[in-house]
Amino acid sequence: MFVGHYGASLAAKSINKSIPLSVLFVSVQLVDVLWAIFVMLGIEKVRIVPGITATNPLDLYYMPYTHSLVAALLWSVAAAIVYRIVSQRNNSALGLVVGAAVFSHWVLDLLVHRPDLPLYDDSLKVGLGLWNYPAVAFALEAMSLFLGMYLYLKSTKTAGAAGRYGMVIFAVVMLAIQCFVFFGPPPASDKAAAATALVSYALFAGVAHWLDRKRT
Repeated sequence: MFVGHYGASLAAKSINKSIPLSVLFVSVQLVDVLWAIFVMLGIEKVRIVPGITATNPLDLYYMPYTHSLVAALLWSVAAAIVYRIVSQRNNSALGLVVGAAVFSHWVLDLLVHRPDLPLYDDSLKVGLGLWNYPAVAFALEAMSLFLGMYLYLKSTKTAGAAGRYGMVIFAVVMLAIQCFVFFGPPPASDKAAAATALVSYALFAGVAHWLDRKRT
């Protein structure tokens, strides 16, 4: 899953509005941010295999440090603790929301990945494989994103035209990018896939931060 993860960040923002949306955008993709870094460092492994699923050419054959169930839980706890400390607010709910946002990544990935998500280390791999059903996978991405968007817009108020229309336009652009990911050419290499992912996550978090400031 790609843009569908951001539905969880928007929903989390509607629950606790004191957490910056940019923080939540990074949180829901933290597992993939770390994956991209680890791939570029050669710690985790991926191959480009066109046709391995109907929508995604990535053979994610070794990622125990980011995408195993145990790793996802540990990163979620670490993120909750770090944000609680960095925010300098004595409010455990803040850490819980950030930690839950991080862990939502693994839960949503479970739906779309082929069986390449290990439960621990590199063992007992699971995944329901919805990437092999393009229409279903895309509908799930869109439903997750727009459900989160609905909750976010319902719980905030616009502070101008950018606040009124910007987030919806942003969602449509993200879905267009999702279409390219599903049906466009495969990445040139594993490192190229990782670098593109990192740039995308940083750009999306920056845009989310700017648009969030346009709503109150």
